[in-house]
Amino acid sequence: MDPSSRTELKRDLGTWAAMSIVVGTVIGSGIFLVPKTMIERVGSVPMVFAVWVVGGLLSLAGALSYAELAAAIPEAGGEYAFLREAYGPLWGFLYSWTQMWVAKSGSIATLATGFFLYLSNFFAPLDTVFYRVPLPLGPHGGPLELRYGQLFAIGLIFALAWLNYFGVKLGGNVQVAVTAIKVALIAFIIVAGLGFGEAHAPAAGTLSPLTFTGFIAALVAALWAYDGWNNVSMVSSEIRDPQKNLPRALIAGTAAVIGIYLLANAAYFHVLRADEVAGGTRVAADMMRKILHGGGANAVSIAAMISIFAALNGSILSGARVPYAAARQGYFFSAIGRVHPRHHTPSVSILALSAWAALLVLSGKYDDLFNLVIFASWILYGMTAAAVLVLRKKRPDLARPYRTVGYPLVPVLFIIGAFVLILSTAFDRPRESLMGIALILLGLPFYSYWRKKRREA
Repeated sequence: MDPSSRTELKRDLGTWAAMSIVVGTVIGSGIFLVPKTMIERVGSVPMVFAVWVVGGLLSLAGALSYAELAAAIPEAGGEYAFLREAYGPLWGFLYSWTQMWVAKSGSIATLATGFFLYLSNFFAPLDTVFYRVPLPLGPHGGPLELRYGQLFAIGLIFALAWLNYFGVKLGGNVQVAVTAIKVALIAFIIVAGLGFGEAHAPAAGTLSPLTFTGFIAALVAALWAYDGWNNVSMVSSEIRDPQKNLPRALIAGTAAVIGIYLLANAAYFHVLRADEVAGGTRVAADMMRKILHGGGANAVSIAAMISIFAALNGSILSGARVPYAAARQGYFFSAIGRVHPRHHTPSVSILALSAWAALLVLSGKYDDLFNLVIFASWILYGMTAAAVLVLRKKRPDLARPYRTVGYPLVPVLFIIGAFVLILSTAFDRPRESLMGIALILLGLPFYSYWRKKRREA
């Protein structure tokens, strides 16, 4: 087929839609859960804020680096295109392979399951087991239990897939609306904590002595809470005036998330003592329970569901563009590269990614898969930031409407942060790290097959 005759994606996303993808996909459930892990690791409130700031600055360094790449190479797939240009098609393929089968699909499954778990606070039957598969597929080799909530989670995934199937503009508008509601609800929690919450008496001492390993472990938790700012680059080919709007969305969106996280933590620690945060299960719910009793905890559950919903929609919207980009260049199943002739969306890719994520929800194995790929994913993130340096040397002729502020220090800082996180994960989870790399390397035979097929075409 003549490439010029193929149906292409449409640039239907504006600045607000692009920024809402950043904010909406970053802020999921982490803001409601992560402070507990952080205070346990570093032992004092000032150090918790120090970790949030360091994690935020590292994420901002990544956003500044990605902004140059996204403005210079505004193509579908984000990192797929950046890695391909800097290091060759193999690295772009490995990224798309990881996203399709593990990282993005596992994230979608995790978010959908999180939504039903929060919803089960209001509708307890969702957590009821309706069938046990008599095979050793469940936890600790037991039977696999299927819950009504899993069916609900699968329905939610396909509902959002259907919505995004009918146009990126529709999906983008929903993302803007839901992200606005999410930020308003989190703002309500912040105002309630800082304005109406009773400050606790100053605590003496720290929960535990600060260690380097503790700080790094807390930083890892913070970076997971910040993860997702890069998703907007995956829809680069559908953003209007990408040379301007992509850098704006990446930088302003990441900066907004940093501000929201710091204010939310200021509210938490204004009302709750460090030991209360460490001893609780859901810090935001614990804080609101002190202020508004049972109604406060319910308000947090609603805010968490809205937050997760926005992250889920943004993940489906952006994630489907990665396997699509690989297929479009002949490095994935050809059907995945089809664009709907009327709606101008990667319709098959949206359905395929959502179907696989739904299967992961049903299997209950999404968490395990997601943990396996953490190590290898951050190798690819670090390589993407390094692509700024590589392409400055390799492609000096490349038009760069935006150049990374603080180059080369800013991308180098992100690369160092990624390296520290990779080492930490390798030491903490050596088995999972090795298995994650093995899982990704399983894609090599498929790459060889598609490369050969591409050459023969």
